[in-house]
Amino acid sequence: MRLRAGIVGLGSQWESRYLPALRSLADRFEVRVVCEQVAHLARRAANEFNAVPIDGFRALAARADIDVVLFLGEQWYGTAPVEAACAAGKAVYTAIGLPVDPLEAETLRTRIEHSGVAFMAELPRRHAPATVRLKELVATRLGQPRMLFCHRRVPLSGTTAAGGARERADEIRDLMELVDWCRYVQGSDPTSVVAVRHAESPGGETDDYRMMSLDFTPSGRSGDGSIAQISCGYYMPRCWEEAVGFRPPPALQVVCAHGIAFVDLPASLVWFDTAGRHQESLESDRPVGEQMLLQFHRTVTSLVRRVSGLDDTLAAMRIVAAADTSAREGRRVPLPGAAPG
Repeated sequence: MRLRAGIVGLGSQWESRYLPALRSLADRFEVRVVCEQVAHLARRAANEFNAVPIDGFRALAARADIDVVLFLGEQWYGTAPVEAACAAGKAVYTAIGLPVDPLEAETLRTRIEHSGVAFMAELPRRHAPATVRLKELVATRLGQPRMLFCHRRVPLSGTTAAGGARERADEIRDLMELVDWCRYVQGSDPTSVVAVRHAESPGGETDDYRMMSLDFTPSGRSGDGSIAQISCGYYMPRCWEEAVGFRPPPALQVVCAHGIAFVDLPASLVWFDTAGRHQESLESDRPVGEQMLLQFHRTVTSLVRRVSGLDDTLAAMRIVAAADTSAREGRRVPLPGAAPG
């Protein structure tokens, strides 16, 4: 079944991820309309698919020749296009982060639930070829993860104080994505979190380092569960290009019952077991953009209505909020379902 699609926002990943994916999946998606706040970009993208550029996302969502809305780029209007698509009864794929405010996020979730439309919030780390292969190895060769180390070095943007709120939201989304990645690889939810943060100035709103440790020990037991350490560093100016790329840590290191794996997204995986070192390059696998849009196509065409990624994103948001509490109060915070500590 070929879905008629309208695109809202192109974003920084348009050329590298979504344009190639939509070309490859032309038998599943027919791009009819493009809405982008930069007019010449809208026209250029529309010309790629013989589509029509349009000014307003509400007008796009209301069109009768549209089945799905692909929200691919952060724009000034926030999540309003998602709400407009839900109101028009159109399935939604969103590549932008959900609101980082828990109340706003829950309100959006309620609107999506009440609309009855299929919905997918993309989680690209889950669908990267290296992650897919890692999950296979966990199930067949490496065994259950015992320790996960997930580190990210993010160059400073040089944004002024006026952009502090946006940088703060970006920090939270970075951590949410890493938390979800660890939850997915581990295959379960953590029961508690302890965190620290370092602000670039005393009392500052923006951090230059954040770290959290997730404990996956089942409730009522101690010392025999898995742990995940997640950190994000924002201390290196973007202009220090050589320093930014110097000896970067692996994106994810996983210590399992029968081996250890090192993952670099999207398609590099090195793992060790008793037989020695195994290095896999997965460049020939289907790219992450195609993987996610294929899942969305299955979500929309399924006879069972599906909402994908939303609950996982909200779960990660709650864990990050608990980590903030831990850093502020200097204590380990139990997570929902965990026994009080």
